[in-house]
Amino acid sequence: MDQVPEPHTGWTFLTNHARVLAAIAGHRSTRIRDIAARCRLTERAVQKIITDLEADGYLTHTREGRANVYHIQPGTILRHPAESGLTVGELLVFLLRHDDTRSDQPAT
Repeated sequence: MDQVPEPHTGWTFLTNHARVLAAIAGHRSTRIRDIAARCRLTERAVQKIITDLEADGYLTHTREGRANVYHIQPGTILRHPAESGLTVGELLVFLLRHDDTRSDQPAT
């Protein structure tokens, strides 16, 4: 049975859309279940976010056997006017660098 992630209260710096996109960038053929666990979201929320990202041209996917393989469109411009000119690829460079640094740390 799927566990529902712990709820989060308060605000955060990154949106769930950015978290899901970063999770996909790190593992293009990852399952929705794994994205949900990594981002601490429900699978249904991840499905909705992926639908949003695909509808706005940030992400596409292809089927390979029973799995989806996701393709990020790195040249796509971020939506908010304050980030005009900043691309998804440029944002992901920072997020993935953080993930690489974090994965190098020993587990506590």
